[in-house]
Amino acid sequence: MKSAITISLVPEAKGGPFVFWHDIQTACARAAELGFDAVEIFAPQAWGYDVDLLAGELKKHNLAVAAMGTGAGKVKHNLTLTSLNETIRENARDFVAAMIDCSAEHNAPAIIGSMQQSVERIARNVALDFFKDAIEQLAPLAARKNQILLIEPLNRYETNLLNTVQEGLEFLASLKARNVKLLLDLFHMNIEEQNLAQVIRLAGPSLGHVHFADSNRRAVGFGHLDYRPIVQALRDINYHGYLSAEILPWPNSEAAAAQSIESFKALAR
Repeated sequence: MKSAITISLVPEAKGGPFVFWHDIQTACARAAELGFDAVEIFAPQAWGYDVDLLAGELKKHNLAVAAMGTGAGKVKHNLTLTSLNETIRENARDFVAAMIDCSAEHNAPAIIGSMQQSVERIARNVALDFFKDAIEQLAPLAARKNQILLIEPLNRYETNLLNTVQEGLEFLASLKARNVKLLLDLFHMNIEEQNLAQVIRLAGPSLGHVHFADSNRRAVGFGHLDYRPIVQALRDINYHGYLSAEILPWPNSEAAAAQSIESFKALAR
């Protein structure tokens, strides 16, 4: 397993679960100093950042990009893949499609999480149809770039579309596309799942990425989850991907990053 730390470049996401903010140079330098393998980028839009600066810092510090989030489509641009408005859905697909191209330039997958949207205002089956239609269009774009597409089940307070691993697996099974995998976020899972290790084993080869967070969305070790059975389950399914710290910068970015890498070293190496 490999380690990653999050960098947000989206001012509108202030207060969200990202360790480093805005300063690519400082974030990459500190990530490398602490021993992280990669960074996960939350960008305002495709290529909506200093592309050359990021590429240079990644090369300088021998860092990979673990994944790129698409949530700014909702947070910054008010786009969702399940909107009742067809134009909004089309614009949302275009936004994600561009993010797929952008992330592929870093040999990394794109993440679809919050762009599911909370769907209380429409029937869930209608929203699922909209979402399925979008993924069937977007997944082939990722496949042409030799990438998977990541879908993240979220907790009930953020969406009622896909909340659990089982619901995520059922959704994957309904797709024609075969290059779609689940991103399992341990914070969301702590809310929705009865036994985290058990559902990780259930996910098996459908697991493509992990958000490494504790029960309170702080760094692993700053909450109450027992990570030993969780990491053992990841080993049992031969998961070799990233454990990426998408967490609150509590009590500050430096402490959150340091705690994340120490927990990773203690548990996963």
